[in-house]
Amino acid sequence: MAMIGLIEILLAVACFLILGFFLKENNGMPRNFPVLGTLPDIIINLPRLQDWATEFLDKSGCTFLLKGPWFANMDLLVTVDPANIHYIMSSNFSNFPKGSEFKKIFDVLGDGIFNADNELWKNQRKTAQSFMSHRGFYKFLVKTSRDKVENGLIPVLEHVAEHGLMVDLQDLFQRFTFDSTCKLVTGYDPGCLSLDFPEIEFAKALDDAEEVIFYRHIKPQILWKLQKLLGIGEEKKMIKAYQTFDRVISSYLSLKKEELSQNPESEAMDLLTCYMRLEDNQIKNDDKLLRDTFLSLLLAGRDTTSSALSWFFWLISQNPKVEAKIREELNSNIKPSTQTSYLVFHINEVDKLVYLHSALCESLRLYPPVPFQHKEPLKPDVLPSGHYVDPKMKILFSLYAMGRMRSIWGEDCYEYKPERWISEQGRIKHEPSYKFLAFNAGPRTCLGKEVAFTQLKLVAAAIIYNYKLQVVEGQCIEPGISILLHMKNGLKVKVSRRYGDDHKS
Repeated sequence: MAMIGLIEILLAVACFLILGFFLKENNGMPRNFPVLGTLPDIIINLPRLQDWATEFLDKSGCTFLLKGPWFANMDLLVTVDPANIHYIMSSNFSNFPKGSEFKKIFDVLGDGIFNADNELWKNQRKTAQSFMSHRGFYKFLVKTSRDKVENGLIPVLEHVAEHGLMVDLQDLFQRFTFDSTCKLVTGYDPGCLSLDFPEIEFAKALDDAEEVIFYRHIKPQILWKLQKLLGIGEEKKMIKAYQTFDRVISSYLSLKKEELSQNPESEAMDLLTCYMRLEDNQIKNDDKLLRDTFLSLLLAGRDTTSSALSWFFWLISQNPKVEAKIREELNSNIKPSTQTSYLVFHINEVDKLVYLHSALCESLRLYPPVPFQHKEPLKPDVLPSGHYVDPKMKILFSLYAMGRMRSIWGEDCYEYKPERWISEQGRIKHEPSYKFLAFNAGPRTCLGKEVAFTQLKLVAAAIIYNYKLQVVEGQCIEPGISILLHMKNGLKVKVSRRYGDDHKS
């Protein structure tokens, strides 16, 4: 009985201490609890993690150390200081690889380019860059993207407009980017974007994997690894996602091998064909590395562009003057005609549109598709901000918070203002990548930047010019729990036509 009484007293003391920490005024900054560190505050603020990080980084001068639970090696230095980012991503790049912990958290990507370091990464990047900078691939990209707009996106929007239906724009964009990315990577279109809105097992597996990876960032490794071993909790989703990825990708690889065996002189420009066509390449004859490459490219292509499009259309729905300026720019660059049906643009028409490009950049500043990323130092170092880092801690960049720092973007940083991207000469203003990190920085700068802008511009121009979108009232538009900046509840809209008799209205 005495032992039970002692335990009750200890529990009461613990509860009293924890309650004291919660009641203690901390000016909105993370609290450092005994034993647990800042983990309780992280869990409490999980539903609004991005905005919470923005608040404490703004108050702390762009860098803050989140202490993890004792003995868990979960200390996390969160920074949006451009000097720190430039140092880590460029000037001292060799001391800040993705690292072994990153690879454990993102184990589903295997040895793909996003997980790889050192020579494996250099070889993969060099190979991917040679393919994606090829003129033939660019032509294939433009044709694939434009065809998907005309034969996939437009028919759905026409149907929705004609029948006065409501559609989830985020779901629509994910289907568009899933189909177009599959086509670019494999040469095959899975037909996800169609009027019957089929459920795609692979796409669902991607969503589940992204959610699980997010939770791995805030759980002690021993906990999520135990869940993985037992097949319970969120890790159960990852096990199923793994199985789906392996089965579906294996079928694609078999199809491609059969296709190339029947037509070895194929001049197709999909990336899988390019990899398999190389005479001397470590990926070509390694099915596991092909699988990892396939999944990495598909993840990057589907989710980043669909997220960017979703938030862009949300922003212009809240800023009708911006939408009107984009439409005015489109009208001024299109030859006058008596338009009686929808118009799909060519890339050379939209590539020269300065205001559209600026509006997209401004959207990416406020809602970067990848809202955070982390690095690990190989050896102890001191960042330009004066903060000490060592191999037992992670360094996290909050791209979401970075776009909302007054010290970086000015007092109007929360405003959606495309004009900040336009120079006095009327050209696109360049911002350094360590300030605008949407496409990464330094040696790991995103290879798919041109792919992304091509699709963003073709889709944005087609929708803004041809249709009026009305966001359904009463929605809660907020980021979901994922490593990608998805909208938690989607973006439901109603669609009406602008062309024909109503085109000038």
